Amino acid sequence: MSAKNRIEHVIKHNLFVQKIYKLLGSLFFRFLGFFIKTDDKLVLMNGHGFKYNDSPKAIFLKMKELGYLREYHVVWALKNPDDYSIPDCNVVKMDTLKYFIVALKAKYWVSCVNIERGLRFKKKNTVYLNTWHGASLNYVGNAVNGRKDFNFNHVNFFCYNGEYEKEFIIRDFNVLPSALIPTGYPRNDSLYTCSNTKIELLKKQFKVPKNKKIILYAPTWRETLNGGDTYDLTPPINWALWKKKLSGQYVIFLRTHPYTTRLMNVVFDDLVRNMTDYPDVNDLLIAADVLISDYSCIQLDQSILCKPQFCFGYDFDIYRKTRGFYFDMEKTMPNGVIKDEEQLIERLLNLDYDKECEKTKKFRDEHMQYGGNATVECIKYLFGEKKI
Repeated sequence: MSAKNRIEHVIKHNLFVQKIYKLLGSLFFRFLGFFIKTDDKLVLMNGHGFKYNDSPKAIFLKMKELGYLREYHVVWALKNPDDYSIPDCNVVKMDTLKYFIVALKAKYWVSCVNIERGLRFKKKNTVYLNTWHGASLNYVGNAVNGRKDFNFNHVNFFCYNGEYEKEFIIRDFNVLPSALIPTGYPRNDSLYTCSNTKIELLKKQFKVPKNKKIILYAPTWRETLNGGDTYDLTPPINWALWKKKLSGQYVIFLRTHPYTTRLMNVVFDDLVRNMTDYPDVNDLLIAADVLISDYSCIQLDQSILCKPQFCFGYDFDIYRKTRGFYFDMEKTMPNGVIKDEEQLIERLLNLDYDKECEKTKKFRDEHMQYGGNATVECIKYLFGEKKI
């Protein structure tokens, strides 16, 4: 891809370059911060992939609904701000000087990734809420080979969904135990309140025939294999076989990860639909009858709905060796890890729906103890209306 993408990859994975970048960048913006007065009513937000999405979007919309925008002003940081028109807030382009000036000015930061872009210039009176963007199955943060750059020990509030997460959030993100808030993710609140009526309306919106079920296939991204040029994804799937076997019963919604730059080996037709750019992934989760993923946090999100899910780990042995997992996937996932597409197809054709729902519910109860009112709770923590 671009030279910028290569530079970002080097910064993330080269410890010497990381140190120089952090040292010089942090010193510069700390110095600049002395000349920029904090605006006590300014909130800076950014989403996953630096889009208008994820938990910060849920928080912004709830602030709007509850009247907070009469007192507070929000600026959204976006990778491509010209692509958006967001009522009741301003936008700024990520990683520009203007962006960093807004960050220094804002009293409140809300992000599901990061605000400081690997630097350290947060003022003492700045309140930083990091919702994060996924309860992890695979190793994350400083547990990943070549990554030692995660340090969130200055974050005021950090969301989590279940007790199993606490240990690795503290260790691998360097979050202070006192900053952890057991809220779940704001983006998932709507999954706790979905109804059969909502499901039917979405299926009608998506023009899915009444005699067919929806499979949501949402694989996670893979680390670059070409020096940071791309994050291509090429699942070894025989789509002709899937069409032959499944087209009588299913429609497949394909949703790739925001970091996946290009999806190979897929032809979209009446079986497989491209839903990567659909703006609300929760709509897809609610509408779908079955989820297929691999090592993505979407499996934990979807477990809230207690619907069938399958972990299709076609590269499981390699991924386990090169990335690693926080628990034994083959024993913990509702259906273990399915490595062969023909086995997966057979399971889909002979689905015991109620039994599969019970498996997912057990998985949910073991890992997702918190959630349902996360958006309101996060707002209260952010503005000091609720204390840890």
